[in-house]
Amino acid sequence: MAADVVVHVIDDDEAVRQSIEFLLRTSGVTARTYDSASAFLDALPTVESGCIITDVRMSGISGIELLQRLGEMRIRIPVIVITGHADVPLAVEAMKNGAADFLEKPFEDERLLGSVRSALNRSHENAARDAERAEVEARLATLTNREREVLEGLVAGKPNKIIALDLAISPRTVEIYRANVMTKMEAASLSELVRMTLIVGVIKSGASF
Repeated sequence: MAADVVVHVIDDDEAVRQSIEFLLRTSGVTARTYDSASAFLDALPTVESGCIITDVRMSGISGIELLQRLGEMRIRIPVIVITGHADVPLAVEAMKNGAADFLEKPFEDERLLGSVRSALNRSHENAARDAERAEVEARLATLTNREREVLEGLVAGKPNKIIALDLAISPRTVEIYRANVMTKMEAASLSELVRMTLIVGVIKSGASF
């Protein structure tokens, strides 16, 4: 695991926090510890990307409530939940609220490290997807209203003649707009253009640009 990632350990049991921090540090991973979910949320504006390890049962804000708050804030840091045997139903609830994994106490060191590796890989993939989505949205923002209308027709699978009829313009004009769209979106092919719209959820949602 890379040394520049950070694992945020949240537990109101100091011994557990120190044990996990030591394990991560000896494995070459930087860890930050918090004695409550509230302390983590207070530090959230300065939190580095990586993943979160949290106990499901804590005084104050529970692990479930933390997941719910992160979801409301659209924070996509993967969360690993630690649970006791009697808390497995809570762990299942945590998974439904977006937890990446849960570990039942007592867990083996390698089980924790494996879960952290998976979560960090997921975090990296999320960051890459977010960056790609932001890039596509920035390109979409450069399109004129007419270019957006032509793009809608293209990703709907309509030929130029039908788009021209829909927009009451000539097929030649559609070709010009289509070329502008391809250039501005930096798409080498129609399939790539469709893939870009899928990234921002346009086709899936059926939403208009």
